[in-house]
Amino acid sequence: MKLKGLSKYLYVYKTQIIRCFTYKFEVYGNILMQSIIMITSAFFWRALYRTGNPVAGVDVEGMLTYIIISAMMSVLLITNVERRIENSVQKGTIAMDMMKPLNIFGIYLVEDLGSITALVFQNLLPIFLVGSLLVKVPTICSTEHIPLFAISMLMSFFINWLIAALFGMWSFTAVNVDALIQVKKHLIRLLSGSIIPMWFFPDWFRNILEALPFVYIYQLPLDIYIGKSSGDELAGMMMIQFVWLIILLIAFAYVARRATKKVLVQGG
Repeated sequence: MKLKGLSKYLYVYKTQIIRCFTYKFEVYGNILMQSIIMITSAFFWRALYRTGNPVAGVDVEGMLTYIIISAMMSVLLITNVERRIENSVQKGTIAMDMMKPLNIFGIYLVEDLGSITALVFQNLLPIFLVGSLLVKVPTICSTEHIPLFAISMLMSFFINWLIAALFGMWSFTAVNVDALIQVKKHLIRLLSGSIIPMWFFPDWFRNILEALPFVYIYQLPLDIYIGKSSGDELAGMMMIQFVWLIILLIAFAYVARRATKKVLVQGG
């Protein structure tokens, strides 16, 4: 039974990949946008590091690697779960979806994974090539950091996905959550270190951000990649990242259970 259920999820996964490869204009537009942001950011950081002095232990080469990997990570952290939840609630199909043999939120997760798999070839690799040719080759600080970066990146994906799914749950109580979703996306990019690294913020503000889950989406994996964090500090940060993952998972499970009971009792 479990294998049969897994094969169904794999079918959804493959179908989503095929669907994503049919939309090319959006892909080209995203590559162009990310490339422009990456190249203009490179000019900005080179000007800022004109004196050649490192900032918070990070030199200009590390900063350039940071912006390229950040642009590539933005591809891997794209989610559509909040839109899928919103559409299902607005169309009134959420009750029927929840009665299907597969977990509806599992389907949304697999669909996002399928989209990301397609985007690796459509967006991530082109962005890597543009960054390598026009900025620098974004080599990792040490081969020892590769598994740590991979683990942290995996946790950051699920933290980001769970936050998106929780925001999507507002659709059960709000008429329209489009504005809320847009605010969420921009806040995450701003407060996660995706655009401006946390070490450029004042200490008091950085301490507040480190208590929130956002910095563990972009900042921590990027710090690992460029070698900004290591040793006990890195172990502590990864532990906090794991704790946030568990907290968000529990919160999502609780909210999803309540939403499911409400929908099945009231009929959507």
